[in-house]
Amino acid sequence: MLAPTHLLQQLDALRHDATTGFVRLRIPFVVDSFLGWLAAQPLYPRIYWHSRGAERPEYAALGSIHTLEDPQQLTALCKQVAEAGADSPRYFGGLAFDPTSPGWPGFGACRFVLPRIELVRRGEEVSLCLNLCLDACNREAELAAAEQALQALRPAQPLPPLPAQPFVRSDSPDPALWRTLVEQVTAPDFQAHTPKVVLSRASRLDSPIRIVPWSMLAAWRERAHDCFHFGFEFAPEQAFISCSPERLYRREGRHLFTEALAGTIRRSGDDALDAALAAELLADSKNRLENRLVHADILQRLAPLAEQTSLTEPRILKLRLLQHLKCDIEAALKPEVCDWQLLAALHPTPAVGGAPREAALDFIRHHEPYQRGWYAGACGLLSRDTSEFAVGIRSALLDAKSVTLFAGAGIVAGSEPAAEWAELDNKIGNVLSLLEQR
Repeated sequence: MLAPTHLLQQLDALRHDATTGFVRLRIPFVVDSFLGWLAAQPLYPRIYWHSRGAERPEYAALGSIHTLEDPQQLTALCKQVAEAGADSPRYFGGLAFDPTSPGWPGFGACRFVLPRIELVRRGEEVSLCLNLCLDACNREAELAAAEQALQALRPAQPLPPLPAQPFVRSDSPDPALWRTLVEQVTAPDFQAHTPKVVLSRASRLDSPIRIVPWSMLAAWRERAHDCFHFGFEFAPEQAFISCSPERLYRREGRHLFTEALAGTIRRSGDDALDAALAAELLADSKNRLENRLVHADILQRLAPLAEQTSLTEPRILKLRLLQHLKCDIEAALKPEVCDWQLLAALHPTPAVGGAPREAALDFIRHHEPYQRGWYAGACGLLSRDTSEFAVGIRSALLDAKSVTLFAGAGIVAGSEPAAEWAELDNKIGNVLSLLEQR
């Protein structure tokens, strides 16, 4: 693939003027598959983001102009993005479930990337964008780096199919430890101070053949239409992908959209039975309590940041294999509120951590036998006008020899270990069946 001529011409024009700051050059582009295009590129990081809802923009991002890895610097970054000029930079990335932990190697507790190249679809229009940050000191080097990235672009290729292969599965925690943890959380003396802890499990599938993450995400999203679809491949042979049903928040100017997603029951494939299961979920006291703890905590945390908030009654969110209780929350934010305040207030939510937050997180830190990393983390994009984050559930970590699937369950008074273990299996069933059918 030749470097796009019109972008090279725009880049060359920048050599002859004094433009400084963030610059985004763009041209119309034709491509069938964003994931096929992304997988064909030699540049890293490789990032994909598509918000829940077909009408939302779709992004594929390559390379890095700037990477932030220190959570302590996130405040300054959010302020910088909020004060950007006409073309606002978009940072893609996320926070680990527990940003106070080291996180996974290669991902860390925090990583946000300002990409060199973006492929953007809005409706029927697709644009190829080249990003630059120009100042008097770096101008020639930045122009040269941008040209080199353009020259490295390759045409989209068909994604390789998922390989047909057996997996060796191991769960952490195993069923015996899971029972012990659930019994600890549901004990009356524990419930007196911590009514909900979200316990989780990592199911590792070992195989001698590496799975291409973008092939897996492409197949997975076909079974998860009403979800966020995203992936982060910061370096070769390690990627985090997700088809998450849960929004952490979406901010449009000063208008905030968030939700309480907690309470789960299966789907059967039969409409009449699914309706009966949905009615059972809406009437179930354990699941209603779980959802109520989540939305009450969110409203409390938003109170200092919002001029007003509103909450809907619980309704049913239907996915391919599961149904969830969902309450929508909207807020009008105070004028001075930035994204770093929203992330600090809302992440992690009681839907993935528990309530009260610090007591639940303390139990998870000391008792879960694995590092959650970006599972249940806050993943998304930051920009001046619109920022959006999903919760990294229904997710997988891929490396050269394994795929690790993650699932969690909210443990409250009345939770039964066997039923909650079955819920974990239901939550990974969508992607697990995809792999097992190959």
